Parts: sequence; structure tokens; C-alpha cells
Amino acid sequence: MAVTDRPDPGHSPGTMETALPATAPGATDFDAVYREHFPFVWRNLRRLGVAEAYVEDAAQEVWVVVHRRLKDFEGRSSVRTWLFGIAMRTASDHRRWRRRKDPRDRSDEVDAVASTAPSPEAMTERAQAGRVLDALLDELPEERRVVFMLAELEQMSAPEIALAVGAPLNTVYSRLRVGRAEFEAAAQRYRSARSPS
Repeated sequence: MAVTDRPDPGHSPGTMETALPATAPGATDFDAVYREHFPFVWRNLRRLGVAEAYVEDAAQEVWVVVHRRLKDFEGRSSVRTWLFGIAMRTASDHRRWRRRKDPRDRSDEVDAVASTAPSPEAMTERAQAGRVLDALLDELPEERRVVFMLAELEQMSAPEIALAVGAPLNTVYSRLRVGRAEFEAAAQRYRSARSPS
């Protein structure tokens, strides 16, 4: 299974979650929010630089915060936007903790984790594609990587992203434009390195 696609036991691989409207009845029901958004949190912790070996711990930290603060959620943003903000802070805290614990530890960099499932060709290709995507994203500076991920991979709108990252809307558009160009340049370098001379 690709590192960016790990579901919880209640999800099947590849399940697409939909955002709960902030005003929906039950929007503050922890179990419903957890079931609906667990894959979103997991993927984004990985994409925000939490090493595969520590994603489970980081995800638990996110859900502890969500459980504690869900009753205070006012619906001024979507649930996904709110969750992403918590995940982003948790990932940042986790990376800082790892660097303090062992400054030489590089496990928070892109790690090549092989799938533990039986690996037919399609799963192998998907895992490789996930590693390539993580490596390409890792080349972007964090502020542009976050905006690029939310727009391109999570299909969030620019206003949602602005709320999630606490940046002005024009800044989001600028970061997205530059991030797309940087991602394309990184992808071109990857393609060039792989093509026979």
C-alpha cells in the first residue's frame, strides 16, 4: 500500500472522503468526523514530512486534539480545513521533536517504505509512484508544498487553503503558482534523470 494512502480499519483502500458540511447535523460527532476524515489526516501527515514509522503516533496526537476541541468547533471553516490546521501543527511539532531527539536522524525525510502487502505489479507501481511524489514534494519549500498539496492533491479551494494555513488569499495564489512551477521543474529533472541518454 502506498505510504500516502493508508486507511483505518473502517476504510477500504482508495476510499474518497467527502467534507462534512460545518453546519451538518452531527458535524461535531467525533466518531463521524474520525471515520470520514482519517485517510485525509494520515495522507497529509506523511506529506507534511512525518516519517512513516511515526505517522501512527502523530495521527493519534491529531485525534486527541480533535476529540478535546471538537465541541468548540464553530464552523467558521470546513471540518477538513480545521483538521488540516491541527495536522500541520502536529507535523511541525513532530519534526522539531525528532530533530531535538537526534539531530543526525533523517527518518523524517522521504523514506522508501516497501509495501508489506502481497505486491502485484499494480501495487508495486503505485508504491513507487507514492515515493516519487513524496520525493518531488520534498523539493518544495514547506509553505509552497503545503499550498500545492491542498490544491492539487486534496482539491481544496484557495479560500479554504487560506483559512487552513492562515495566509492572505493573494499569498495562497502566489505560492500555488510558484509551487506548481517548482513541482513541474522537479518532475522534469526526475524524468530527465530516468530517460536513457
